[in-house]
Amino acid sequence: MKELVTKFIRVISLAAGALVAVSAWAADYPVPKEADWVARDFRFHTGESLPEVRLHYTTVGAPSGEPVLVLHGTAGSGATLLTQDFAGELFGPGQPLDAGRYFVILPDALGTGKSTRPSDGLRARFPKYNYEDMVLAQYRLVTEGLSIKHLRLVLGNSMGGMQTWIWGVKYPEFMDALVPMACQPTEMSGRNWMLRRMLVESIRSDPDWNGGNYTSQPKSMQRILVQFGIATSGGSQALYKQAPTREKGDALVAQRLAQPFRGDANDVLYQWESSDDYNPSPGLARIRAALVAINSADDERNPPELGILEREIKRVKGGRYVLIPASGDTRGHATTGNAALWKQHLADLLHRAPRMAQ
Repeated sequence: MKELVTKFIRVISLAAGALVAVSAWAADYPVPKEADWVARDFRFHTGESLPEVRLHYTTVGAPSGEPVLVLHGTAGSGATLLTQDFAGELFGPGQPLDAGRYFVILPDALGTGKSTRPSDGLRARFPKYNYEDMVLAQYRLVTEGLSIKHLRLVLGNSMGGMQTWIWGVKYPEFMDALVPMACQPTEMSGRNWMLRRMLVESIRSDPDWNGGNYTSQPKSMQRILVQFGIATSGGSQALYKQAPTREKGDALVAQRLAQPFRGDANDVLYQWESSDDYNPSPGLARIRAALVAINSADDERNPPELGILEREIKRVKGGRYVLIPASGDTRGHATTGNAALWKQHLADLLHRAPRMAQ
């Protein structure tokens, strides 16, 4: 009996390791399914190429449903969106992306998750990729790997939001609706760019870096990522609530620093540098899909007081901009991870977005 219990616990642990929380999906929407597809002869924007690029993805719902593409943020994966606050608010019966009606596709972006990445072996010799390469990989997965000719929706958060803008510019007839969130449709600038630059330079200046050919992960990685995370995400009200005194602030920092770095420094470096030449702004007038851009008022990386999105959205025919007010429920740049705060705007968009002729 003890052996059976041990085996059962081991099975449960493996399921948890796959980042699919039973409590988040078992009673509400279909069990997520994971798979891989290989893109042959993948050519990067630099002219470099790889004979094979593995693209990992997760799906929710039946392939017969209307296909929608949901894109994750930097250093995430499709599975990291399977939370109660995100998937639990979107994929269940009667919810905006009801998996009984939609076929939800959550790819791991090129260089992230279980897709092909530098840490697979090439390290610093891996081709330099950018957001357009990542979108190309997603497009090939959808069209070649899944044989989909048209998407009802592309929705993305943070990096995924920026890639959503690129989808609209590069493939304007391929989807009916677009929801870019927690991002701007312009090149990196201001605090967002400077802190990204500091992050990658901190990795390169680590004594253990060795040009990317380290024998063990650079010791400063966790400190670098904790600093970046506190500076660019979390929300002022939420962080103050967690740390209203110096002692509680120290305890929160210590807690985050104590967590081990489980990633790979080359992967992290490539992921953050992939935004270097991002700038869909010149092509915004080409967007044909119905579009709602969603940001939060306390987003540290995309401060609304700059007026960037108000200016740029005017160039998107029929485009709308929604700003979530800062509150005790928002989390700065991480706010859009809580779909309850914006899912009605998604539902309204899907209700009114016309279906393009295919």
